[in-house]
Amino acid sequence: MKARTRARLAALAATAATVAGCTLYEKDTWSDLPEPWNDDYSYSEPPPRVSAVPPPPVSGGTLLVTADRTLAVPADPDRDRISIIDLFSSQVTILPLEEGDEPGRVTEGTAGVAHVALRRGGAVVTIDLATREMHRRPVCPAPRGLAHDASTGLLHVACAGGELVTLSSDVEAPPVRELRLDRDLRDVIVQGDSLLVSRFRSAELLVVAKDGTVVERIKPPVYFAQVPRGDSGVELAFMPAVAWRTLSLPGGGVAMVHQRGVMEPIDDTQPDSYYGKNCKQSILHSAVTVMRPRPGEAGSSLAPTGPYVGGIGTGVLPVDIAVSPDGLSAAILQAGSKSVLETPLVTLEQRDAFDTCSASADQRVLDVGKSGDPIAVGYDAEGNLLVQLRQPPGIARFAALSGKPIDLIEIPGESRLDDAHIFFHQGETSRTLTMACASCHPEGHEDGRSWHFKSTGWRRTQSVSGGVLATAPLHWEGELADLDALIREVFQRRMGGSSQKPEDVAAYAAWIDTIKDLPRSKPADEAAVARGEVLFNDPTLACATCHSGEKLTNGETMDVGTGKPFQVPSLRGLAARAPYMHDGCAATLHDRFGPCGGGDQHGVTSALTPAQIDDLVAYLETL
Repeated sequence: MKARTRARLAALAATAATVAGCTLYEKDTWSDLPEPWNDDYSYSEPPPRVSAVPPPPVSGGTLLVTADRTLAVPADPDRDRISIIDLFSSQVTILPLEEGDEPGRVTEGTAGVAHVALRRGGAVVTIDLATREMHRRPVCPAPRGLAHDASTGLLHVACAGGELVTLSSDVEAPPVRELRLDRDLRDVIVQGDSLLVSRFRSAELLVVAKDGTVVERIKPPVYFAQVPRGDSGVELAFMPAVAWRTLSLPGGGVAMVHQRGVMEPIDDTQPDSYYGKNCKQSILHSAVTVMRPRPGEAGSSLAPTGPYVGGIGTGVLPVDIAVSPDGLSAAILQAGSKSVLETPLVTLEQRDAFDTCSASADQRVLDVGKSGDPIAVGYDAEGNLLVQLRQPPGIARFAALSGKPIDLIEIPGESRLDDAHIFFHQGETSRTLTMACASCHPEGHEDGRSWHFKSTGWRRTQSVSGGVLATAPLHWEGELADLDALIREVFQRRMGGSSQKPEDVAAYAAWIDTIKDLPRSKPADEAAVARGEVLFNDPTLACATCHSGEKLTNGETMDVGTGKPFQVPSLRGLAARAPYMHDGCAATLHDRFGPCGGGDQHGVTSALTPAQIDDLVAYLETL
């Protein structure tokens, strides 16, 4: 706990030392902090710091550096604004947005124009970087990725609800096209006549042809690793998931920065079962998969390069990646461990850091935590690394050759310092751990996968958004009474974290309850939704018997024909939570009404026709 307080004092010292404009790094003020002892020489812990406006979970990838490397355009989801920064004079211009817009990805259009996805504003903002004029265009409830096609002037927008919307250069014109693809879309990349669209939790890349059809699906390969166990070793498989950022590479292809989790059983009966001081002890890794066009094949077909390579050793939350101006190197930001790995791209295609759990001779790891909380990376014209900070807001610059801090371009703004936010994304010892709460609950939701536990079997990760604490008891079997019990079991016992004070737990609970469900997309068939609502509320089907009240759960633990009693989950935000059931056996909501759904013990639905099931699913997707 002493180290934790020193970290808090360090953050305060850093904030106090920052002045307006460009701050030079002249002295290490963190090494001379006093120990927090009181007059009785007993250890005292300050109360948790709480932001007046709760900051949203980290999404990453919110920084644009223009093609001519003269401007940085960071989106600030914590304060609902965009900044335009002259990288030579350090002059800052702030453009406010509407409250709750939560700006995310920023991309460059034609010269002098930037586009920003408003993650909760349901729109794209187009900015004239010279005049600072902004124009807002509605696009979809939850826009995520953006890509401008220089050959056509079109802007493509990927949305979490599955919409892929194409806009023209005329900001007054309606959308040119809207496709409905799989949900959970993330980034979009123009490649020839095709579009490459990533999916967030599944780490899948969709290849969308010119006519709008999905012609190929590509995933990073499963990684197989030899792990020491006793006198010998075992081979473990790690499944890719949670593709935080995917971007195009010079010469063709993409780089996807993602996580990968163990597929073998986890012995959760033992303490520290998630814990790892290095990658070989952890159940979760950070990784980058480079996908290049297949040799000798025309078109946009891609394949991961090299057999099972691209791991980047220890680190927490790989939320962003940027390519250097010469196109040869990349910077991978790990927000949870406040570090950046700079690496030649070819090294990512030839080796996996799992072999050593450390950087190779041609890689380096930069500790950027003294500057603040990092959320995005880029490069300036001289190849210096730019790191966007959410708290305190600004851009930290690190020298291309030495990696040492050069300056800090401060962006004026209210503090969003919040200990619950820090705990969720960094824990207390993220420099030695390889995961944080946000690793399995990215953006406050869930990683879309099931984990195999020795004590219980397969269990799907549950979301923590939408007021989940009001549905206590927690966990699938309802064995954890509240958040305090969950922290003691998961964070302390399984992850190796330290004990938490009641006032800290209360602060964590208050912040978690501010995490919202994803904005819901408009249904394709309103009439089907209306028919499905009637079915849901039909007492003979008994859906609403258990899924009742504001949270659509009665909070009870019940046996619905799936082997044992489980907690009745809330149905709020259900459309975004595939796969379904406690073990993830149902890939889709339609599958939930199949063999693994529990039969008529789980709603009397066996007599429904396929068309009625379609209607019921259509309604469930609107909840």
